[in-house]
Amino acid sequence: MERPHWSECLDKALTGLGVRDYKTGESRDEGKSMAYDLITMGRIGVDLYPLQTGVPLAQVSSFGKFLGGSATNVAVAAARLGRHTAVITRTGDDPFGTYLHEALRDFGVDDRWVTPVPGLPTPVTFCEVFPPDDFPLYFYRQPKAPDLEIDAHELDLDAIREARIFWVTGTGLSEEPSRTATLAALAHRAKEGTTVFDLDWRPMFWSSDISGSRPGPAAARPFYAEALRHTTVAVGNLDEVEVATGVRDPHAAARALLDAGVEIAVVKQGPKGVLAVSRNGDSAEVPPLPVTVLNGLGAGDAFGGSLCNGLLEGWDLETIMRHANAAGAIVASRLECSSAMPTPDEVAAALEAGAVL
Repeated sequence: MERPHWSECLDKALTGLGVRDYKTGESRDEGKSMAYDLITMGRIGVDLYPLQTGVPLAQVSSFGKFLGGSATNVAVAAARLGRHTAVITRTGDDPFGTYLHEALRDFGVDDRWVTPVPGLPTPVTFCEVFPPDDFPLYFYRQPKAPDLEIDAHELDLDAIREARIFWVTGTGLSEEPSRTATLAALAHRAKEGTTVFDLDWRPMFWSSDISGSRPGPAAARPFYAEALRHTTVAVGNLDEVEVATGVRDPHAAARALLDAGVEIAVVKQGPKGVLAVSRNGDSAEVPPLPVTVLNGLGAGDAFGGSLCNGLLEGWDLETIMRHANAAGAIVASRLECSSAMPTPDEVAAALEAGAVL
């Protein structure tokens, strides 16, 4: 059977990869352990969110500026819970890029692997806020998002392997060179520690073919399958697990993810809560925490940061899911995403109250 072209590209990328500082390109001291609890790799950008709710974007008169991007927000969420985190991503060489560096430092997230791409603008995202469940997003990532320019040969592979948790996303597989970089990082890590794959299916980010059509789930599935081979934890909603496995039923999809190689499958079911199943037979199905939703866009990232925290703590599946649900619910009750990530005390208070008050 002929090997797919992308597999050959991955082999080439893995050949001769050095241990380099992503910012300077210089070799890193191999004896120096960075000791990160969590390194995430993926999107970053500026969220410009309306300060009025229930108003169409055309009529919004004022906006708030926030750090954004799913993988970046997960690093922020875990940092808020006391974890030592870093993000691997790229920005434009522009004032918005400068702002993102400042914001990361303010949140306690290491920005050493956040580098500029000359000629590409830092992505900007707008949204509309129509509580409780309508939050249209408008992504400005043209002509190409800098975070898709992460190159395998610039990765600090030792730091990636040493991190207690490494987090990647489906969007990282959507275009080269990010695709090969993501798969190379996963292959080098080789399931060392905990490796989380956020299935993160956003078809608008996948490159169009010559006809202008974007690839569907069937075209993306081989890349997801390759990522899952190197993953210990997979997390996604019903749409995303269907893209990864071809199965939509939550329990069947969780089994399919385990069969694909992961140790824990986490399936978000919306109003029905979250299902988590582990290879050792443990499972938990936890309902959502009651909350009055203001903006649900950052809830999944808060869930992810709390998931990582619970895994690092060694909690059982049900405890992890309850804390992650609470973290997500807290952010859903707030307008912004990154700056809305909860502290441990806020999560504990929500769990004690049985709702976000």
